[in-house]
Order: sequence, then C-alpha cells, then structure tokens
Amino acid sequence: MKVKIVAAAMLLSAATPSLADETVSYASYGGAYQEGVRKAILDHLPADQGMKVTDYVLANGIQDIRTKVKANAVDIDVAELYGGLCDQAVKEDLIIPLDYSKIPNASGIPENLRKSHWIGFTAYSTVLAYNKETYGANPPKNWADFFDVQKFPGTRSMGGTYPSTNLEIALLADGVPKDKIYPVDIDRAIKKWVDFKPNISVRWGTGAQATQLATSQEADMMTIWAARIEAAIKDGAPYAYTLNDAVMDVECLVVPKNSPNPEGAMRLINNLLDPKYQANLPDYIPYGPMNQDAFKKGLISPEKAAKIVTSVDNIKKQLITNMSYWADHIIEAQTKWDAAMQ
Repeated sequence: MKVKIVAAAMLLSAATPSLADETVSYASYGGAYQEGVRKAILDHLPADQGMKVTDYVLANGIQDIRTKVKANAVDIDVAELYGGLCDQAVKEDLIIPLDYSKIPNASGIPENLRKSHWIGFTAYSTVLAYNKETYGANPPKNWADFFDVQKFPGTRSMGGTYPSTNLEIALLADGVPKDKIYPVDIDRAIKKWVDFKPNISVRWGTGAQATQLATSQEADMMTIWAARIEAAIKDGAPYAYTLNDAVMDVECLVVPKNSPNPEGAMRLINNLLDPKYQANLPDYIPYGPMNQDAFKKGLISPEKAAKIVTSVDNIKKQLITNMSYWADHIIEAQTKWDAAMQ
C-alpha cells in the first residue's frame, strides 16, 4: 500500500509543474535601477520562493505596454511605471485589476497607494537643496524661502521640463496647505514661476545635470531629486537639503492585459513588496522602499531610515503626488507650461 501511495505521488508530481519551475517576467527601466532591483529582490527569489524572474526593459515606458497590448503580443507579467502613467494605463484599459488576496504584503503599503489596478513600489522626492556656505546659520526651510530672493539672495536652479511637481512647489510656496493642492490651480502656479523666471539661472533637464550643478556650486538654491543631491554631497559638495514639503513621486507595479502568467504576476508583486526584500533596496538604488513594514519592523536601521525619503517619519513631511489628477490634466498643464516657460 505504501508503494502505491509513493507511486501515485510521483505521478502527481510529474503531472503538476512545481513552483520551483515557475518563471515570471518583470519589466522596468533598465540600467542601474533595474540592476539594483535584481540584486535587492529578484536574485533571492529562486532559492527563497521557487520563482525565476526574467527581465525586460521598457525603453519607452507605457508606450511599450500599449503597443504589446494592442498587438496581442504581451510577454510581460509585471511592469513598473512612473507615477502618473499608472492611472493612464487604467484609463486606456492596458492593465488588469490586482488580486489582493494573493498580495498579503500589500498591507504595508500606504492605503492611498493601493489602487484597484496598481500599487506603489518605490518612490523618489524633489527637495529644496541649498549651499551651506552661502546661507550659513540662516538656511532656507521651505519653498516660500526658495522664492524669497530678498531674504535669501543667490542663484536658483530648477528642473524645468514638466509642470507636475513644479506646479505643486509653486502652490506650496504660495501658502496652499498640502491637503488643498489638488485640484491644482494651474494658472496660479504657472504665474508664480513666470514671475520668478528672471531669478532662475539654470533649468536642468536630467538628474545628472542637476547633480553637476551642485557639484560645481553653480546654484545657491535648487530643486533637485533627493538621491541626486545626496550623490553630490558624497562627492564633497557643501550642500544640505530639507524634506519639508518635498514632493514625492511613486513608482507603481501593474499587470499588463493578457499577461502570460497573471497568477504568477500576483505572486511576483507580493515578493517585490515583501518588507524583508524591500529593506534591501536602499543598498542598491537611491529610491525609497514603499512598504512601511520595512521600517516599522526594524529591518532598516534608524540611522539609515533618516536618509530614506519613504521612511515613516520622512513621508509625513512630504506631499505625495496625486497620480489620478495628473492622468487627467497633464496635457492641459504641459501645453500651458511650455508656452509660459519658453
């Protein structure tokens, strides 16, 4: 009888693929970011979770997903998108709803970043940075100070390509409370930047350019991504920055329509959000992990957490971009921004 049971078990095993053989695909932006996610999370999954993950690069972001879905040629199970594109993908019916019964680690993600079709994964923040040698014991503390050239004289630099983030900054500087920023008063925000244009010495277009501006001390005060000013500071630039009213953009995870393995996609998302793996992310990429349990469970030291934009304490200081708003208004805002800021 025992022999028959063993034989039956062997037959069942042969007929049913084991999770150890499961392969799921993940698509992101490539480069150092995607390599960092692999080292922090994906490389652990074959041994820990019985899951092998193949990588794809979304060179053109949502456009790549759009093309694959329309051609019925989807080969991606989980994709990562920039914040505002998450809701855009929903509007275009490019992604499927998430099955949260298969994603228990979602409980650690802030509730406002757990949506029907996407969930927050990592985040980066635009901060106010300043030259400590210029401002000494009286440094700027908020966006109002950035716009106050009488009290804080000196050169200014800003990221000038897109209206999102910049419009929020202008309204925060104008005294609008964080909970009243949306819907954005586009005309009011753009006017503030137009009036301030004579004080802007450089409008940077890439993160590398922003870092160089700080390294070469070309701007006394600037808007810049936190990770980029940290890199400049590590290289010796005499700068500091504040997270007060910083504007946070969130990267999201989605499952494209007609994913080859949607059930595996839910399992992969659950692994990507696992706090023990998320705690590895700051060691490899300059983006903050979104799962708050990585901090609350002590998986990230308090010393390290103090420098991470998504930590429990730091996230409270910031404005999280309303991605749904920008999905509906980016074209209008971009048109007005380009016309005004030429």
